[in-house]
Amino acid sequence: MNDRVVMPIWMFGVFIVLMNTTMFNVSIPSIMKTFHITADLGSWIISSYSIGYALSTVIYSRLSDSIPLRKLLMFGLTILGLASVFGIFARDFNTLLIVRILQSAGAGTMSGLGIVMASRYIPYNRRGRAITMISTGSAMAFGLGPIIGGVISEYFGFNGLFAFTCLILLLLPVLVRLLPKEEPKPLQFDVSGAILTIVNASTLLIAVMQRSLFWFVGSLLSFAVHAWYLRRVKKETFINPKLFTKKDYLKLAAIGFCVLMLNMGNLFLMPLALANLAGKSAIAIGLMIAPGAILSALLGYFVGQWIDRYGNIRFLLIGHGILAIVLAVFSFALEASPIVILCGYLFFSPSFSATLSSLNNETSHILPKQLIGSGMGLMQLIQFFGGAFSVAVCGMILTMQKNTPLGLAYEYVYRILFVVCLLSLAISVWYKQTASKSENQSQMTV
Repeated sequence: MNDRVVMPIWMFGVFIVLMNTTMFNVSIPSIMKTFHITADLGSWIISSYSIGYALSTVIYSRLSDSIPLRKLLMFGLTILGLASVFGIFARDFNTLLIVRILQSAGAGTMSGLGIVMASRYIPYNRRGRAITMISTGSAMAFGLGPIIGGVISEYFGFNGLFAFTCLILLLLPVLVRLLPKEEPKPLQFDVSGAILTIVNASTLLIAVMQRSLFWFVGSLLSFAVHAWYLRRVKKETFINPKLFTKKDYLKLAAIGFCVLMLNMGNLFLMPLALANLAGKSAIAIGLMIAPGAILSALLGYFVGQWIDRYGNIRFLLIGHGILAIVLAVFSFALEASPIVILCGYLFFSPSFSATLSSLNNETSHILPKQLIGSGMGLMQLIQFFGGAFSVAVCGMILTMQKNTPLGLAYEYVYRILFVVCLLSLAISVWYKQTASKSENQSQMTV
């Protein structure tokens, strides 16, 4: 496989798929106004896609152990494309939500299979650049999505956003032709485990968004049943229990959860703050967020080279440090001027991209080959669940602060994200210490 050709095309596919989240960020205010819904309910438009994307990502990653990448890609992108066509004609909130869920069922092919493909076919000395291209596509989507979404929403309404996602159907035949041919293997897919994983994630998210003790108890019971299932079943399960014995992997998974919380929470809050505090239109919001994404894209190639040269952990720590500074500024100076958001995101977006790239590259490095599919799939699930969880919590906290001045309410939420960032940084430092000890012990053994 010629990764120098495949990866740029794959990066554009990731850009389209993930921009399907960020395009809707700037449309949330108009969707809320059109359908007369609250912020916590409106956040479902983003959260439903994010959690569905996460679940489908891990499913496709696990299926890649048995089914060729080509077939999985054809299936997933076809579902995404057809759902997008139906979305153009959605005229009520329920239909819009159903279409978003259907889109997410196919969207997980790009990020999940991209990481698996890079880990399987690209040598480790070039893998950092390849994974960084996937993260660059994500960063571009996170940043350019608002401006493209703003322009489309301004002139065609939120239904026009679905038309852009239909472009994924043009990439499908090209990618299928370029991917390496693989022989199918006996299908070993744990359907029961997959269903339990979906129930775990869905019930927990609903419990948070609805602030429901009933759903929370149901979620805890579903996790208990899943734990019992993993202990009793002897065959290979959907979530490989061997992953939970690897302490370094669990630390990286916790970091991934936190990092996506920071990014998706920030992307949910910035458009609302610009719209409600500064009175910016959808197009203006996009123009203020776009420079950060453009800078991230320009730096992406160099960041990948630097990660391959200087190591993952260094950039994991540097990225966290910059993210913490930006969130601290947003926590206390968000109301000062829209320029604060513009300048802050210029630092936030490249730092997020570098952090996520180094995190995923480090994860692919510590996992044995037989756990790549399940390990990277679960990592993607945890990351995107962190993003969906963040949007749900941010929307819920804003809704609860009805009597708080709006600017102060946004700053309170950013202070929570700042604390999450510090926690993630602490885990990163902990991982660095334990990884160094493991490396030293291995050298002494040799």
